Amino acid sequence: MTAERMDFSAVAPKVFRAVLALDSAARAGLDGVLVELVQIRASQINRCAYCIDYHSTDARKAGETEQRIYQLTAWPESGLYTERERAALALTEAVTLLPGGVSDEVYGRAAEHFDEAELAQLIALIFTVNAWNRMNVTTRKAL
Repeated sequence: MTAERMDFSAVAPKVFRAVLALDSAARAGLDGVLVELVQIRASQINRCAYCIDYHSTDARKAGETEQRIYQLTAWPESGLYTERERAALALTEAVTLLPGGVSDEVYGRAAEHFDEAELAQLIALIFTVNAWNRMNVTTRKAL
């Protein structure tokens, strides 16, 4: 295990509080289980151990099963996720990976399952968890 580089919340409290506020705003109106699935998946892609642990714990508290948490890395091959969740996870991967952009197909699929306001919240949730991941990976936030 590598040593934590800094306590970001102590060193940059205004930025940290701003991201907390953004996080709270991004979650508004979205299902709690879906929120955690999206955050776990983005955190897996970004290899943020702290966030994977944090959001897996929160997912369990929200009623998520161990099996669905374990299979999240292989969600396209798993039959455990609803079409709405699959659309959200596809968008999560496209926004998190971003080099190829977000295809019309992925965006359209999400738009079929989320109304415009929900889709805006989902996009905000995805870019917010990516901000957390980048903050925690860079500073080596400890578990």
